[in-house]
Amino acid sequence: MDAVRRLADAVLYEGYILWPYRRSALKNQKRWTFGGVYPPTHSAAHPDDRAAVQAQVLLEAGAGRTVEVRVRFLHVVERRVRDSGGSFVDELAVDGVRHLAWDEAVEREVVVRLELGSPPARAPIAIAAATEEEPLAGGGALVRSWERLDGHVEVAADRVREGLHRLTIRVANETPWAGEEREHALRQTFCSTHVVIHAPEGGLVSATDPPDELRDLVAACANDGLWPVLVGEEGDRRTMLAAPIILEDYAQIAPESPGDLFDSGEIDRLLILNVLSLTEEEQEEMRATDPRAREILDRCAGLGPAELLPLHGAIRELRPAAIE
Repeated sequence: MDAVRRLADAVLYEGYILWPYRRSALKNQKRWTFGGVYPPTHSAAHPDDRAAVQAQVLLEAGAGRTVEVRVRFLHVVERRVRDSGGSFVDELAVDGVRHLAWDEAVEREVVVRLELGSPPARAPIAIAAATEEEPLAGGGALVRSWERLDGHVEVAADRVREGLHRLTIRVANETPWAGEEREHALRQTFCSTHVVIHAPEGGLVSATDPPDELRDLVAACANDGLWPVLVGEEGDRRTMLAAPIILEDYAQIAPESPGDLFDSGEIDRLLILNVLSLTEEEQEEMRATDPRAREILDRCAGLGPAELLPLHGAIRELRPAAIE
């Protein structure tokens, strides 16, 4: 499951922070654009921002088999900077290190297990609001806080015929919210929501390329805000990833990639070279913006020829050219 987890993490953090990985960049001032499940009052005013998402897929398995559904998303964390006088400021330098106000995120996960033939299973999403402080030298502090989230995950399995079930996974946000600004609604949104479906004793049916005899049944499945694909080793039908972005069956992270850059549509080599070309001032802002941006900078700076050369290209398969 390590390869599946790595792919799911790439989906989870897609667009989290983009090149040039600095707070001042315009593209990093409009974030959390994928897979948002919003408070229903916000969704009512902005129908394109869903308050619920759904994945529906076919599973070939007999009654009594168990399915595990893992719902993952990011919860926005507001990071504020407090100086030694107790006032919140936009920026603070402590011992030559800059600290900036910024929105981070924490991973959330809900797991639901359902035995085929049983009534639907339902699990609550109930995360209390909280605040944590990280002291800084000289009496200042980083203050991280997150808002309350409420909602639920429901998993149902309807028998289509002997040995075939239709799985329906629905994720709903039920968080009370009053306001007008999307940026505020995001603090009570399930961001980058996706679902990992695992059926250890069954075979999930491809939604992209199903067998001919199941094509009409697959076409009748209702997926809203999620795109289910098979993941894992080629031919293994035990696991699916229902993502808010379109993927192909058995999508993979390139083995040459030295780590996540939060933009899987770009070329690692170009992004890494761009990071290495930053000025000292730009690198300083990148470090201060986000711990994950700091990790990218340190990782890129530590790459040697053995890690950089494979990024220039790789041949996956050799085969004779057709001659007419």
